[in-house]
Amino acid sequence: MKLLEGKVAIVTGAGRPKGMGRASALKLAEQGANVVVTDVARERKDLEIEGFTAIGDDFSALERLVGEIEALGSKGLAMAVDVTDASQIQACVEKTCEAFGGVDILFNNAGTAIGVGPFLDIQPVNWELSWKVNVMGMVEFCRAVIPKMIERGGGSIINNASMAGLGATKGYGAYTVTKFAVVGLTKGIAAEFGCHGIRCNATCPGMILTDMGEEEIQFISMENGISLEEARRVFGEVAALGRAGQPEEVADVVAYLAGPRSGFLTGVALPVAGGQPIGALVD
Repeated sequence: MKLLEGKVAIVTGAGRPKGMGRASALKLAEQGANVVVTDVARERKDLEIEGFTAIGDDFSALERLVGEIEALGSKGLAMAVDVTDASQIQACVEKTCEAFGGVDILFNNAGTAIGVGPFLDIQPVNWELSWKVNVMGMVEFCRAVIPKMIERGGGSIINNASMAGLGATKGYGAYTVTKFAVVGLTKGIAAEFGCHGIRCNATCPGMILTDMGEEEIQFISMENGISLEEARRVFGEVAALGRAGQPEEVADVVAYLAGPRSGFLTGVALPVAGGQPIGALVD
């Protein structure tokens, strides 16, 4: 029997082709879970840094992901969910329960890098958007699933934070603030709902070769006047292992935190960073 056989998972921010959300949805399905995959699935230029970051705005990408989930023997469901809209979040959770009977696992992965930049240069609108997406989106999803998990006798919530949520360096502005908040949210939920069998942990990825990571490599190349190959080396050498990580390596940790083998683990902010020192980000 697979470790997550019969479990139901929701994965947010699953629409990008090299994303941690997509990789985690497939890993959860591989271990037997039925998986609901969500992303904003529409254009929102206000959440993008033109030329460097994009969002999961293509609903067909979620539909293709469902096909891959079902090829693994699990059931899948795609939904367009804007995490800045609490009513869409609640509707997603209700539809999940109608389709699969409940919710056991939530991977709160949706996020934005719109708040990256020098502290004094970040506009108030981007502070607000960072907070709405990176923090309140997770808060509202937790508020929606926790009652469902209590009905099921427990569950596992994994919030995707960042090494920027454990330590700070210059130039990450609002992003750092929100990721510290994600770690605090995680510990608060763990403390309050452990008595209901609900575990809550945070993953703290370092330099990962996601779509956003590739975009950061392009930025490093442009800012420093170096080749993409050299920028890729700089991106990876922050880690003690001397390389960047793959989305699938984060997905392995998400699946572990979702399953029974991490049954006595809660309130943990776990670096998935190849030994990257806290506070050491690409400058």
